[in-house]
Amino acid sequence: MLEKQKRDMWTLITFGALAIYAVFLLYPLLSLLVKSVLPEGQLGFGSFAKFFSSKFYYGTVINSMLVTVSVTICTVLLAVPIAYILNTVKIKFASTIQILILISSVSAPFIGAYAWILLLGRSGVVTQFFKNTIGIQTPDIYGFTGIMLVLTLQLCPLVYMYVSGALKTVDSSLIEASESMGCTGLKKMFKIVGPLILPTILAGALLVFMRALADFGTPMLIGEGFRTIPVLIFTEFISEMGENDSFAAAISVMVVVFATSVFLVQKLIAKRKAYSMSSLRPMQVKEAKGIKNFFAHLFVYGYIVLAILPQMYVIYTSFLKTSGKIFVKGYSVQSYVVAFSKVGDAITNTFILALSALAIIIVLAILIAYVTVRRPNFATNLLDISTMFPYIVPGSILGIALLTAFNKSPLALSGTAFIMILSFAIRRLPYTIRSSSAILHQISISSEEAAISLGASQVKTFTKITLPAMLPGVLSGAVLSWLSILTELSTSILLYTIATRTMTIAIYTEVLRGNYGTAAALSSILTFITIITLLIFFRLTGKKELSM
Repeated sequence: MLEKQKRDMWTLITFGALAIYAVFLLYPLLSLLVKSVLPEGQLGFGSFAKFFSSKFYYGTVINSMLVTVSVTICTVLLAVPIAYILNTVKIKFASTIQILILISSVSAPFIGAYAWILLLGRSGVVTQFFKNTIGIQTPDIYGFTGIMLVLTLQLCPLVYMYVSGALKTVDSSLIEASESMGCTGLKKMFKIVGPLILPTILAGALLVFMRALADFGTPMLIGEGFRTIPVLIFTEFISEMGENDSFAAAISVMVVVFATSVFLVQKLIAKRKAYSMSSLRPMQVKEAKGIKNFFAHLFVYGYIVLAILPQMYVIYTSFLKTSGKIFVKGYSVQSYVVAFSKVGDAITNTFILALSALAIIIVLAILIAYVTVRRPNFATNLLDISTMFPYIVPGSILGIALLTAFNKSPLALSGTAFIMILSFAIRRLPYTIRSSSAILHQISISSEEAAISLGASQVKTFTKITLPAMLPGVLSGAVLSWLSILTELSTSILLYTIATRTMTIAIYTEVLRGNYGTAAALSSILTFITIITLLIFFRLTGKKELSM
């Protein structure tokens, strides 16, 4: 009877978690599907036909594919060598560089786009310098090239963190054996190391692909005539709202189907190429000499300068004097004063909404990670699959789905703070689940069995034995979730009201209005919050990196 009760407790948790995903993720997505094929209560595919009948619409698919594929390839080509160098070559100030890589990755991409507008826009500092001093008209930041530059620099750290973690599991004896057989240099990288970490590279590339596909703020700010799918969905949904929003729903359904297909293909390839490694002798950092050492430092330093430059310049401009919307000579904290007085509620809202979502994320992630790892069965496998969907569904599509599903009784959540919290929790929960599950796989179940055999209840065993051991992984994932919530835009731009406006929405709005001083101040505050969060995490854990 006691054992049955123990099983029932975790069974209830499993089905409770499945119910949450069914109501707040599956139901909204199904509502979106219904809206796309039943625009006026009658079955029809006119919205899909409309999309493929005009190049103005289906051309956005080509644009989005061009952006996502290009960004994914560029991030892999940039991140893998950086991770390999930092894990094999002794680079001066390596710890600082790793922290800067993290900082460059956790700001919203559209903030990077805004910074590059200040640098390489038509009136940007670099553009004006070359034009006025040398007489050269440099290419501006707008269009496909600018979007690719911003997203590559922004998303490169994601692949870096995945690959860096994988390289730590490679046994150095394999490298030494290959070197003894004459396999050195780039050949060693492609023939030995590359295949071993290929599944990890594919996992990082998939995350970059999905993030680039879903990004709304960057192409909205600097895309100009180069329209992508998220921008099209947003503009069509806003323009059609209240009349016929089935067209935006139809586009969203096609994107979800496509993204799911890419995800399944990636999982299939990764499974076939997977290797099992036991790193008895991890790869060691060694001091390089001569030209190899020079180019290793040049490559790493060159990247980190480009990656961190946008944030540093935004911080610099936040202290410039402004006259109306124009920066003038001299320095002041005027922009910060305006930011706190004009949009101070957005700062408060950001903390309240983010902390509320984070509390939900931590509780659900701990329970879901435990049942999926320790209680494998059909229900927990289904739950595990459900937790991956927020990786696949772009933020703007999730926002439309939530509005479509919850705009009337009995769950009229549109316009409330709860729908914002809900969207944050759903989208960022996978980070903490993944991190919690990873560390739980490393914890032997024998300690739990021993505690139970000594008479401890299952609840007591979990809270006293398992949970404390899980905390480092939970904390690592929670930090990633927290930082990503702070920079969320694509979902919240559709769900917010004046009463629930966040900092990213305020920044985006101020940039569109041309109030660059206020936008810079708010962006700098976000950067400072990021740095403080990371420093606290490093202090508590003794680590210098976040696990993915």
